[in-house]
Amino acid sequence: MRNCCFSRGLIFALGGLLISPGVCEQPASDWPVYGYDRSNQRFSPLDQVNTANVGGLQLAWRFATGKTGSFQATPIVTRGVMYVTTPFNHVLALDAATGRQRWRYEHPLPETKTCCGPANRGAAVAYGKVYTVTLDAKLVALDQRTGAPLWSRPLTDSTTDVREAKTALVDERIFEQALVSGATGYSANMAPQVWADTVFAGITGAGYGLHLDVESSSGSALSVVGLSGGGHGARGFLVAFDAHSGAEKWRWYTVPGPSWTGEWRSHTADGVPLNRNLPGEKARAAEYPDTWRIGGGSIWTTPAIDRELGLIYVGTGNPAPQMDDSTRPGDNLHTVSLVAIDAATGKTVWAYQQVPHDRWGYDVASPPVLFESHHAGARVPAVVQASKTGWVFVHDRRNGRLLFKSEPFVPQRNLFTPPSADGVTISPGIFGGASWSPMALDPRRRSVYVAGIHHPVQYFSKSLAVRPDRPWHSFTYTRPLDERSGTITALNIDTGRIRWQRQTELPMVGGLLATAGGVVFTGEGNGRFLALDSSTGETLWSYQGEYGVNAPPITYAVDGRQYVSVAAGGNKLFRFKTGDDILTFVLP
Repeated sequence: MRNCCFSRGLIFALGGLLISPGVCEQPASDWPVYGYDRSNQRFSPLDQVNTANVGGLQLAWRFATGKTGSFQATPIVTRGVMYVTTPFNHVLALDAATGRQRWRYEHPLPETKTCCGPANRGAAVAYGKVYTVTLDAKLVALDQRTGAPLWSRPLTDSTTDVREAKTALVDERIFEQALVSGATGYSANMAPQVWADTVFAGITGAGYGLHLDVESSSGSALSVVGLSGGGHGARGFLVAFDAHSGAEKWRWYTVPGPSWTGEWRSHTADGVPLNRNLPGEKARAAEYPDTWRIGGGSIWTTPAIDRELGLIYVGTGNPAPQMDDSTRPGDNLHTVSLVAIDAATGKTVWAYQQVPHDRWGYDVASPPVLFESHHAGARVPAVVQASKTGWVFVHDRRNGRLLFKSEPFVPQRNLFTPPSADGVTISPGIFGGASWSPMALDPRRRSVYVAGIHHPVQYFSKSLAVRPDRPWHSFTYTRPLDERSGTITALNIDTGRIRWQRQTELPMVGGLLATAGGVVFTGEGNGRFLALDSSTGETLWSYQGEYGVNAPPITYAVDGRQYVSVAAGGNKLFRFKTGDDILTFVLP
């Protein structure tokens, strides 16, 4: 179907398909939204590049953005123009065939240290506008043709900062030389989602943690610290804005209210023991009745949308305080959950909590993906999500019923063991499993492809001497081990069984792309960009770049030629070399 634009307020029926007002149906040659389509499958029907000829791919163009930092963006391509966001919230429009810059928007940022660095995961393009969220927690709409700002809306008018909490650790002679690299504070880095005259954007930095750079034998490493009490933290949320005016339509809070204590679960919903001290938690419940108001639950990931059911599916982050649980008794609903929300009203339809009362930083961070499952002899509309705990969960997307979980795609050790004074080594740790990296799903081959992280972490829990001049009672912190590697795994989407798996030298952070040509594309932190056989995992082609390839690849076509493109700017949290490249490849 050719690109088409409809006037606002009209609905056209084409072959029985209702098209939402103002939205253009995109040709297969484009990459129109974050996950290729609103199901987030990251599967392209393009097959000009295939298993027989992918070895001939050559660099078509390389563009240096001028903004160095963790580069996580998914470019958007429509009508021959690529729109890409950079670290620190620049937005670029490039000729998709040549890489020539058409315009650049530079967002004025105050000096701030956000929780997880300067990265932005992409823009959304619709209604003649380019939408992007910013580190200072705004939703900005730009003119698609010129990049001129049209309007800007704050996601929130409140702020929070816990950098001063480092003094508690210094007093205890812990991490005395550590550099504060980030802290809780409202921010935003997800690629917005657009549907039915609405832009959906979520907040990050709600989980109350302190990020410290500490020295290890292999160089600087990230330690994450959570402190009890102190009134710190924030409440995560997703906001729906009118795509034309920017007016707020509704706001969904991750933590529902005092009912966030839930059912006091001793096991996860799929039956794994959580090793909780439930009597101790219940004894503290009366002392901390209002901690839900700052209960955390960031929104890290771009939602998927079921247009028939009218539901939006989103993952939520860890509760606050992060890891230290002494002041937040209960299950801490709906943190670390996959949630279905009514897209028109913002009401919760169902929620599945992967880890009640999370103490390990197991955010539901990788984007949910919609597909039709062939389960128990029936076709079931399903949603699949790759977890930090090392399993892929598959649900009936109508009601949240767990259909099954996959075989583990990374090694698991001491899962859900409480942190201790002497330290306990847990894998997956706070890095995952699967972090924010999106999966790719090939519905023809009935496979889903997952980027996995093996990076064991030691968890410590310490009590603090009570003093009137500080509110902290205890703190929990992590020390990453030098042991680390990654996996690329193909899973059967109907059974969860592993079809093939590749081990990688470094943790896999960035995401994947699947194509009808039978090729899966992904990148590594050492700068290598790979094309793998979808059926076997065999390497068919590789390119050695200068910086870590830690962003999700895309593919598109211009004038009958298929291109493959990826942002290559590394990732500071994983100590992968940072830079500012956009690399685009084509067959000769």
